[in-house]
Amino acid sequence: MEKLISEFSVGLFFWQTLLFLALLFLLRKYAWKPTLMAVNRREKGIEEALESAELARKELKKLQSSNSELIQEARDEREQLLKEAKAMKNEIIAEAKTKAQEEANKVLTSAREEIKIEKSKAIEELKTQVADFSFQIAEKLLAEKLSDKDKQSDTVKSALNEINFN
Repeated sequence: MEKLISEFSVGLFFWQTLLFLALLFLLRKYAWKPTLMAVNRREKGIEEALESAELARKELKKLQSSNSELIQEARDEREQLLKEAKAMKNEIIAEAKTKAQEEANKVLTSAREEIKIEKSKAIEELKTQVADFSFQIAEKLLAEKLSDKDKQSDTVKSALNEINFN
């Protein structure tokens, strides 16, 4: 260090200081300023990107909550539709059962009436046949019995005794 102090030159120091200050001025004007501006622009860009990312994150949260609400509404609507469909199904089934019961009752009533009509017809036909048979038998009996006068009067008397006069 002593060598530096002993060989110190004021002129050289002046020119070196002047050159250093000139270099510092030039660097400040042409190198640091653009570099600092670029760094500041990059810093602002990063800040804007961070703000944009924060806004996007908030928007995403809003969309997620909105989606959750929409999904819940869709589920509720689906449940409501299923309940309505079940109610309609049960109503249709009950209505079909009622109609089927009514139709069965109509068919039974119709069948019973038809059976009564057929029974009445059969009874009438049977009565007619019995009457025909009775007439035929009576005719044959009368033909035999009326051939004799005594038998004829006995038959009329016994028939009159058997008949109930109300």
